[in-house]
Amino acid sequence: MKIVRFFRRPRVFDATLVFLISIPAVLVIIAMVPRGEYETPLSAAQFLVSALFLLMRRRLPILTAGLVTAVDAVGIATQLVTFMTVPSAIAFYSVGRYTTGRSTLITSAAGYAVYATVMERFWRAEGGWLGALFTIAVPVGVGLIVRLRTELNERSRREAADAAVRAERRRIARELHDVVAHHITVINALVGGARATLPPEQEVTRDALESAEQTARQAMSEMRRLLDVLRADGNEGPDAATGVGAERLPTLIKEAKSAGLPASLTVTGEPVELPAAVDHAVYRIVQEALTNTHKHAVSARASVRLAYEPAAVEVEVIDDGLAAQNGVPGFGLGGMAERVALCGGQLSTGPRPEGGFRVHARIPLETS
Repeated sequence: MKIVRFFRRPRVFDATLVFLISIPAVLVIIAMVPRGEYETPLSAAQFLVSALFLLMRRRLPILTAGLVTAVDAVGIATQLVTFMTVPSAIAFYSVGRYTTGRSTLITSAAGYAVYATVMERFWRAEGGWLGALFTIAVPVGVGLIVRLRTELNERSRREAADAAVRAERRRIARELHDVVAHHITVINALVGGARATLPPEQEVTRDALESAEQTARQAMSEMRRLLDVLRADGNEGPDAATGVGAERLPTLIKEAKSAGLPASLTVTGEPVELPAAVDHAVYRIVQEALTNTHKHAVSARASVRLAYEPAAVEVEVIDDGLAAQNGVPGFGLGGMAERVALCGGQLSTGPRPEGGFRVHARIPLETS
């Protein structure tokens, strides 16, 4: 395995390639020059010069192709060779493999023009332009295919790594919520119970315990904000940075209407400033529910209800559409459930008896 990894190094691989394809040419020179034969050794020498240029085919593929093309053109014009050589095929493969866009097109066209000209002029047979087209297009095309496959594989590896990072962030967020939130809640309950059992004359102790309760609630709120950032996907970023929240629900309804989904919004109760995590969760629940209705329901109308209560906020999204036959389930409902759970709330989703679909979430504003 170490030997394989060694020969996969670019410089080692290219040096080995040049060495292997040069062996026949060197043997021809060694065997024929002592006997006074020079035409074939000259052709072999021309091959060796072209092969040496391949040592820089990765770093300078266009220059390599130009030099090899020039050597081949001289060889064809002087009748040393009658066709493209192996080094020229490798050089133009490298053009397709290591260059992109306009550079690939211009280099290939220039190489074709040179080969077509000299082959039409000096070939003994007709159709030199067709042979030049074939011998340029095939190696460049193979190089392009290899480059595209490599880029796709690299992109897949990056996406898999990003997905693993996001999954790990969500796992850490869940563990933090399960462990830290539980203990903070227990502490808050114990402090509240101790404060409730104090006699009336112990005002100092009562004030200290009340301050401890408030600190615990604040710690819970801050932890939820941190978890919301930690759980944010790389594509959309932390919600805090996007300015989403209940105040933007009217804009969201307008966007749904402009996308072809009739929707309405009803707000009941006295609006209050929601904790950041709850505010973001309300917006994302409505957003995802409307998206699901637009994607998976046929001829649907959606209605959104946001209710402010003294100790909780309720959000409900219902539609009256028919389920699409080709609807593909996604991850939206799971994401809703995670958000609501991290806020200490409850989520219920499912078909309505009268038809359509219902999403309902109730999130407490304070968890004791």
